[in-house]
Amino acid sequence: MIKSDSSFRFHHSLLALALSAAFVSLSAQAEGDEASALTSISFGLGALSGDSADHALFGQYNGLRPDRSVFGTLGIDYSRRDLENGRWVEFQASNLLGDTRELGLVWKNPGNWKFSANYGELVRYDPSTVNTGLLGAGSTTPQVVALSAGPGTGADLELKTKRTGLGIGFAKTISPALQFELDLKSENKEGSRLFGVGINCPSVIAPGCLGTTASNTGWATLLLPEPINANHSQIEARLSYAAEKLRFNLGYYGSFYRNNNSTLNPVVPGSLYNPLGTLLPLNTGLQGILSQPLALAPDNQAHQFDLSGSYDFTGTTRGTFKLGRTMATQTSDFAGAGLTGAPTGVTNLGGEVKTTLGKLSLSSRPVRQLSLLADLRYEKRDDQTPIALYNTEGTATFTNRDLSNRKINSKLQASWQFNSDYRGTLGADRESIDRGVFTASSAISGISALRQKTDETSVRAELRRRMSENFSGAVSVASSRRDGSNWLKDNSGLGVTEVSNPADPVTGFSPTAVFMPTLADRKRNKVKLFADWQPSESVTLQASAERGTDRFDTPSSYGLRDTGMNQFSLDWGYTLSDNWGLNGTLSRSLQSLNQARAAGYLMAFDNTNVGASVGVNGKASGKLNVGGSLSYVGDKSVYAQTLDSFAGSDSVALLAATGGLPDIVYSQTALKLFGKYALEKGSSVRVDFVHQRNIVNDWSWSLNGVPFTYSDGSTVSQKQTQRVSLIGVTYVYQLP
Repeated sequence: MIKSDSSFRFHHSLLALALSAAFVSLSAQAEGDEASALTSISFGLGALSGDSADHALFGQYNGLRPDRSVFGTLGIDYSRRDLENGRWVEFQASNLLGDTRELGLVWKNPGNWKFSANYGELVRYDPSTVNTGLLGAGSTTPQVVALSAGPGTGADLELKTKRTGLGIGFAKTISPALQFELDLKSENKEGSRLFGVGINCPSVIAPGCLGTTASNTGWATLLLPEPINANHSQIEARLSYAAEKLRFNLGYYGSFYRNNNSTLNPVVPGSLYNPLGTLLPLNTGLQGILSQPLALAPDNQAHQFDLSGSYDFTGTTRGTFKLGRTMATQTSDFAGAGLTGAPTGVTNLGGEVKTTLGKLSLSSRPVRQLSLLADLRYEKRDDQTPIALYNTEGTATFTNRDLSNRKINSKLQASWQFNSDYRGTLGADRESIDRGVFTASSAISGISALRQKTDETSVRAELRRRMSENFSGAVSVASSRRDGSNWLKDNSGLGVTEVSNPADPVTGFSPTAVFMPTLADRKRNKVKLFADWQPSESVTLQASAERGTDRFDTPSSYGLRDTGMNQFSLDWGYTLSDNWGLNGTLSRSLQSLNQARAAGYLMAFDNTNVGASVGVNGKASGKLNVGGSLSYVGDKSVYAQTLDSFAGSDSVALLAATGGLPDIVYSQTALKLFGKYALEKGSSVRVDFVHQRNIVNDWSWSLNGVPFTYSDGSTVSQKQTQRVSLIGVTYVYQLP
C-alpha cells in the first residue's frame, strides 16, 4: 500500500519519468526513414465574464477558478512509430496551465509488451456561497464563532476538493495463449466540503439536554466543513489464457484507503442563535454534545481474488463462469482517533466482511432461428464483525448488527427469429434475498419492522419488427412481483417477533407503523416503445417512449404507496450536403410518488425534466470549419401537500400560512459556437464561444432571497440567476 506522503513523492517521480521518456523519444525522432513521428503543440488564452457567483455552477468541475476571469491553456500531443524495431511511443499532455491537467504516456511493442503511465488532477469547487465566522475552517479543529452582527456579516469561505491521481500499467504477452497485466493506481484527495452537525433537544440519547426556552437555546445546527486528506491506492494483476475452446483469467484486486483525518473536533461557544434569530446561552448539556468528536471515514482495505472464463462446448454453445472471494477489513483504533466511550475491552471495530461470488451462464443457438440464455448468480456476504454494546438510549444499551446476507439471481431468456422482419424475445428473472437471523441484542430505529427474506419474479417480452428497408421498431413489456417472509417486529434489544397477522390488535402493528419500501410487497409494470426511421439518405430519426408504475403493499396505510415514471426522447440528424449537417434531441421525463405520514402530511411529489438541443457542423471553405449548438435543460420538483385527518393544529396552521413546500426549479441554457481555420500546413487556429445561463431556485438553501442560516449565523446560498460567457482562442502547431 502507498501512504499519502510517499504517494506524493511517487506522483512526481512518475511525472518526471513520463516527461523523460517522452523527450527521449523526441530526441530520437530523426533516426531514419523507418521511423515516423508526429508532434503537435497547442496553446491558447481565454476570458470569462461575470463574477465568482456567476461562475459557481459553470466552473464547478472544469478547473476554471471562480475568482479568475482570464485563463491559459497548453497541450502537447506526440506520437512516434519505429517500424524497424517495432516500437510505438505516444505522449499526451492537456491543460498544463490549469487545475485539471492530465499527462499520459504509452510505450509499447505491439503483440509483445506495453507500458503506460498517467497523471491527472481534478478540482471540484462547491457551487454554494458560504459566509461564516468559523475559524480554522477545513481543519480538524474548527472553532465556531457566533456572528454578533448577525447572519451574513462574516467572511466568504471557498470550499473545494482536489484529486491528484497517478497510474502505471504493464502488460506482457508471454506466449500466444498467455498474457499478464499489472495496474497500479494511487489518488490523493485534499480540501474540504460542506458538512455539519445538529441536534434537537430533548433527546433520548442525551437526557441532560433540555429544549429551547425563552432564555436558552436548546436546538442547533452548525456548519463544520469536513476536512479531507486521504489516499486511495489500488492494485490489479491479471493472468489470461486463451486456447481454441477454453479461455480463462485469474486476477487479484486490492484496495487500500487511508484517511489522515480520523476525527473532527469542533470548539463550540456558549451562546448560539435560536430559531427566531436571538442570540441566547445554550441550554444544559447542548454545548457538550455539539463539541463531541465526530468520526470521519476510517482506514479500510479489501482484497479480491477471482477466476473467470468461458468454454465453447460446440460452435453454437458456450458456457461462462466466474468465481470470486473478497475480504474487506476495517480495524482503525478508537483511542488513536481520539474517540472514547467504546465498550469495555474493545479497541477497534474489528470490521471484517467476506464475500463469496459464483456465476454460471450458458448461451446456445440449437437451431438458426432460436437463441437461448440461462444465467445463475450466487453471492453470500458473511459479516464477521464482532458484536459489542455500542449504542445507548437512556438506560438501555444495544449492540451493532450482523449484516450478512445471501442473494441468488437466476435468468432464462429465449429469442426466436420468425423471419427476416420479426424477432421475439421472452425472459424470466428471479431474485431471492435472505438477510439472515436478526441480531437479538440490536435495535432498529425509524421503522416499525424488518423482513428476513424477499423474493421477486419478473417476466418480460419483446417484439422487434423491420417494417421496411428504412423503418424498424420494437415494443417490450415487463412485469415483476415482490413478496417475502412474515414481518419481524423489533423488541428493543430483546430480539424480534415474527408477525403472522399484522392486523391483530394485540400481536400486530399499530395503524401508524412505518415499513421500508425496499422490503414491501411490490408490483411493477413497464412498457417501452422504440422506433428507428430513415425516410431518406439525409434524414435519420430515433424515438423511444417508456412508462412504468410501482404499487407498494404494506400492513399500513402510511409510507410510500406508489410511484410512476414516463419518458420520451427523440434524436434526429439531417445532412444538408456533403459539407453541412444538422442534429438535435428532444426529451421529457416525469417521475412521481405518493406517500403519507401518520398525523402529518400526504404528499404527491412530481419531478419533471425536459431537454432540447439543436446543433450544426459544416465546412464553410476549404480551410474553415464551423459549428455550434443551442441546448436547454429544465428540472422542476413539485410538492403537492395535504394533511392526514389526525394532523395537529400546528400542522394545519403551518400549511395554511405557507401553502406547503415551494417548487424546486433548475434550468440551464447553453450556446456553444466554434470556428477552426487552417492557416498553413501543420498549423491552425480555433475560436470557441460559450454562453451559459443557469437558474437555481432551491428552498432547502434559499427562500425568497433569504439564505439558509446556521445557529452561529453562518449562511449558505447560491445566486439564483447565473450568467457567464467564455471566449477562447487556441493555436495548434504541428512540427514538420
